Amino acid sequence: MKLIGLIGGLSWESSAAYYALLNREAQARLGGSHSARTLMTSLDFGTIEKLQHRGDWDEAVAHVVDAAQGLERGGADFLILCSNTMHIAAPAIAAACAVPLIHIADPTGAAIRAAGFKRIGLIATQYTMEKPFLRDRLDQRHGLHILVPPPDERTLVHRVIYDELIKGVIRPESRAACLQVIDRLVAAGAEAVILGCTEIGLLLDQSHTRVPLFDTTRLHAIAALDRALA
Repeated sequence: MKLIGLIGGLSWESSAAYYALLNREAQARLGGSHSARTLMTSLDFGTIEKLQHRGDWDEAVAHVVDAAQGLERGGADFLILCSNTMHIAAPAIAAACAVPLIHIADPTGAAIRAAGFKRIGLIATQYTMEKPFLRDRLDQRHGLHILVPPPDERTLVHRVIYDELIKGVIRPESRAACLQVIDRLVAAGAEAVILGCTEIGLLLDQSHTRVPLFDTTRLHAIAALDRALA
């Protein structure tokens, strides 16, 4: 089994979800007491969040690249970055590291295309919804047309993520509000919706709606295990 390098702490809540997904899936596939071979570096998200907030993306990217290089030196066979938003650093990681990075958009895009959808809603942090790094990859590599909520709803989802989910706070009223955002994306033409923040799966899953959901955290973790076992 190959050694999976995880860049985590973005936030630790979603990193814990990755760790659980990888190990449960490894045990399900291999049986017995098997688990995934992983090496994780966990950043202080308080530092990264402040850099994001003030728009210092170069410095935020530098922290993530340094973490990636540390995992490479530690023997990781490939890398996954446990955050949608910080995939803004993906080109810099690819340039700085010899080992490959599984981009979170690729298993997500592949799953959506396999399901036969093309017009897809996206709920995520404001950064991910408004900056092009994820939407463009889903469009250019996977042929998907991405719809995002209007500004006020982008602000609402962002607040739920940063004020609640990264702190492990799950509120039914926030779930209901996010489900309304999803319903309005569908009304605008979305055939399905991407849960495009690695914490959103803590709040929403397919049991909460009939709208097809694609959880980037789960799809990314499963793709990593596939590669580890290949």
